[in-house]
Amino acid sequence: MFSDITFAYYPFLFLLLTIPLLIAWYIWKYKERRAKINFSNTSFLKDIKKPLRVKFVHLPFILRMLVMALLIIALARPQSSSRIKEVTIEGIDIMIALDISGSMLAEDFKPNRMEAAKETAIDFIRMRRGDRIGVSIFAGQSFTLCPLTTDHDLLIDLLHSARTGMVDDGTAIGDGLATAVNRLRESDAVSKVIVLLTDGINNTGMIDPLTAAEIAALKNIRVYTIGVGSDGPVPYPFETPFGIQYRNVEIPVDEKLLIEIADMTGGKYFWADNPDKLNEVYKEIDKLEKSKIDVEELTRVHDEFLPLVILALGLLILEVFLRYTWLRSLP
Repeated sequence: MFSDITFAYYPFLFLLLTIPLLIAWYIWKYKERRAKINFSNTSFLKDIKKPLRVKFVHLPFILRMLVMALLIIALARPQSSSRIKEVTIEGIDIMIALDISGSMLAEDFKPNRMEAAKETAIDFIRMRRGDRIGVSIFAGQSFTLCPLTTDHDLLIDLLHSARTGMVDDGTAIGDGLATAVNRLRESDAVSKVIVLLTDGINNTGMIDPLTAAEIAALKNIRVYTIGVGSDGPVPYPFETPFGIQYRNVEIPVDEKLLIEIADMTGGKYFWADNPDKLNEVYKEIDKLEKSKIDVEELTRVHDEFLPLVILALGLLILEVFLRYTWLRSLP
């Protein structure tokens, strides 16, 4: 809400230009009627103090000019306008389904795919102020790391704690998607979205990925799928009796499946082969899923001339009182 002042009859404000002319006329008339006495020596007048009333001789005229200025402004009819914006936000509920299988330790991303995926997801969460967001994680099994919440600080702390080895290894894409769908199916949000990130091929789990996608489509849930990883062999750490050793291994991603899931649900498939590209993917999803804002602006106009008239009346009464009482005998 904000207020500003406008004038319904602003041409009246040009009358304010007469005030400087009246002041000039007053000064000229005052000098003309002052008595002039010639003395050869005026040093004896220095010790004569002017009475207090003499010092305020011009006060009635000053008050009259103020009264005139206030009445002119009041005639211009000043108005204040108040604008009230009523904002309705159609909220979006978002679940991030994150793959934490062993293959996410591959180091074609720095420091590895897992940490890069977590950091970019956290950046995405920070962009989505006001939305409810939750996280489910999956490998050989799936569970909800954090249900839908607007407490993004808590969500980020929990996401930092996600790591490989929290559940049996494997890549149960169907279970991961189904867990996220289950968290959104009772949501009454206008838009419901799942961001599914994986770097592998569905090779375990209780639920077929396409079945989970069908359920998502029935619940009007859009699924954005992200395939993560570089083309060709990538460095992967192996534990050996002699410590960690690296070998280049192939980690294929089932792009066909991810594209089909996205198409079935009205989402979109993205491929991220480096951390910068992954960050760009989240930014694009952020642009695609903006909350809709309906703004209704109401304007109310209030006349503000009455306080000016009251003040002018008060000053006029004061001017008349001084002119015919305390300052009556002064010219």
